[in-house]
Amino acid sequence: MAYRRTPAVQARLDAQREAVLLAAVELMSERGYGGCSMAAVAHRAGIATGSMYQHFAGKAELSVELFRVTVGRELQAVTEAAARAGGPQARVAAVVETFARRALKAPRLAYALLAEPADAVVDAERLVFRRAFRDLFAAQISEALAAGLLPPQDAALTAAALVGAVGEALVGPLAAGGGQPDDVIPALVSFTLRALGDQPPGTAR
Repeated sequence: MAYRRTPAVQARLDAQREAVLLAAVELMSERGYGGCSMAAVAHRAGIATGSMYQHFAGKAELSVELFRVTVGRELQAVTEAAARAGGPQARVAAVVETFARRALKAPRLAYALLAEPADAVVDAERLVFRRAFRDLFAAQISEALAAGLLPPQDAALTAAALVGAVGEALVGPLAAGGGQPDDVIPALVSFTLRALGDQPPGTAR
């Protein structure tokens, strides 16, 4: 007869897994992927290294789950920011501003998410991450196009270009420790609006 975990055992394992992921996020924020070995995460979480393998087959699997957890939080934050903004262009700008501000406040973590060399499985997750942001942008661009607020363009292509441009623009400041948000963020928002075919407020046409 197959062993079935009791609810108490499962609850304990679930709590331990959450503690492991929290420890991994802390380590990645401090040291990047390179500092997130199974042993290092186990030590931070206060468990034996062998216990890690109750939750993850190895570092690659841990890294993928860590990436999904952290990116999921970023997507939630920018989605909520977009929902609070006005029209579709403002929502695109809100996504860029919120993502950039959060990234520059946690530069080591953001650099790990965007650019740090990592396992192939993490690179695959990065593509999923970029597509999610692309789709978020594309939905707002399509709405603006339907309302006649932007010049004709391929919404998905513009959205993908924005994702690539914003990520690339942030890599340098993140590698330098965060840069100056008050300099970087307005420039990124201004670039985004120009790329859409809109213009920042106060700009002469």
